Amino acid sequence: MTRRRPAQAIRLVLVVLLSALSLVVVAPAASAAVDEGIGHRTTPGQSWGGRDRAYDWLGSYVVNGEHVFCVSFALKAPDSNERYEPGDALLTKWGDPLPDDVAANISYLLLRYGDTQDADEAAALAHLLHSWTAAPRSKADLDPAKPFTEIGYDVDAHFERLPTSAQDAVERLRADAEANRGPWTATAAAPEGELYLDTPSEWSVTVTGADGEGIPGVEVQLTLTDLAPAGDGGVDQRADGAEDSKVTDGAAAGAAATDEPGETATTEDTDAENAENGTDDGDSSQAQQLTVVTGDDGTASISASPTGEQPGIVATLEAPAERPYVRDPVTTDTQRVVSTGGEQTLTAEATTSAVPAPGIVKVTKVDDETGEGIAGVPLRVTAEDRTSPAVATDGTELVGPDGKPLVVTTEGDDGAVTIENLRTPQTVCLVEVSPPNGYADAFDPENPPTACGELGPGETLELRIANVADEVPRTIPAGEQRTVAQAATTSGAPVGALVGFGALALAVAALVGWIARKRVLRQR
Repeated sequence: MTRRRPAQAIRLVLVVLLSALSLVVVAPAASAAVDEGIGHRTTPGQSWGGRDRAYDWLGSYVVNGEHVFCVSFALKAPDSNERYEPGDALLTKWGDPLPDDVAANISYLLLRYGDTQDADEAAALAHLLHSWTAAPRSKADLDPAKPFTEIGYDVDAHFERLPTSAQDAVERLRADAEANRGPWTATAAAPEGELYLDTPSEWSVTVTGADGEGIPGVEVQLTLTDLAPAGDGGVDQRADGAEDSKVTDGAAAGAAATDEPGETATTEDTDAENAENGTDDGDSSQAQQLTVVTGDDGTASISASPTGEQPGIVATLEAPAERPYVRDPVTTDTQRVVSTGGEQTLTAEATTSAVPAPGIVKVTKVDDETGEGIAGVPLRVTAEDRTSPAVATDGTELVGPDGKPLVVTTEGDDGAVTIENLRTPQTVCLVEVSPPNGYADAFDPENPPTACGELGPGETLELRIANVADEVPRTIPAGEQRTVAQAATTSGAPVGALVGFGALALAVAALVGWIARKRVLRQR
């Protein structure tokens, strides 16, 4: 279904002294004010007042330079002198209230096709309007002898006299109205989760009909605050679930509405408009306007990056009113016409908050001389003052169970540790809590090894802390240094030593005696 630009002042014209067929019956001098616009002639025309008509006109009329669609009567009921006044509800030719579904259909078709440039669509729209407002209640209402104030619209005869293409358009518009009539509902949605400044995210607006189904091809004007559209031409061309969606510049929305889907144009700041309305808050460059068109699922999306802390969108669109209503009586030469509106304005908005993109800190603990990583070293994550905690993306302080700044520990061969989701910008410091084994000599608890750096949005800050190893004792050559050992001393030999010495002496004496005795015996 092709989307037509919703006119800002769609007109349904009820013409005094017009027949049930919207036939312009005026003197030639008056016809200059009301001319045939876009549509088809059907031949022969329907007879009324005892006279035959050469043709009937089904389509728009040009009234004071504006294309409008006419219905077949100007009084609230036949034989009544009461005329329409602004704000009155539109009735049938017979003075009856329009059924709710018919009223909704009329409002929808005026909104969607009231500015059509297609002759088949214009003829189809006129035919449906007459069918719904002036259909005969009985055959008596089609008596050709009846005057224009009492004649009914011969629905079947006029349909048969339309070109085949216009007949097809009648069925198409009828089905379109049944499927997409009001009341409509508009909803705007902000991206889920936390938003980061200067980081694109998806915003959407959805238009649904009375049955809850999405309405395709609806133009929606978006006003963006603290948001910068992303993508080519400033706007992402994609609409969720839809192939035939588009976005257009706010100033060119009318002209671009009938372009091929998917086209984009640049966005338009609202500085001048804010200045005229006295609403300039001093930073009007943060508000932009653009036009999007819903896709097949009734949703249009844009990709935009937050430029401030409170990004949001306001969606505005023209929707079919629940019932068409009378607007203004207009006098044209010998005729009085009453224009009516079939639209209402819907708005929807969505806002959220945004913060700078988070940052990451990666710190490595290494040996000052060799550059090798040192694992198992506790480091405290602090702010620039080296005392208070650093801040996380969500604004909370990074603290441990003890309520003090969080402590992390280096690990692995490279002696590294990574801290993620840090608020930016901020200065982050890593302070050594206690020295690793073999590095205590150079550790000063009053001024522990520390590394600090400024962390920017979306950045990874790499820090390095080096430790000086303890000095290891060297091997000392003989003679270079004397070692004095001290021990306790006594004045005599120890008792155990004396006893052992005596036993040894007795054993030796016994052995010597035995040897001597053997020698004596041999000599004998």
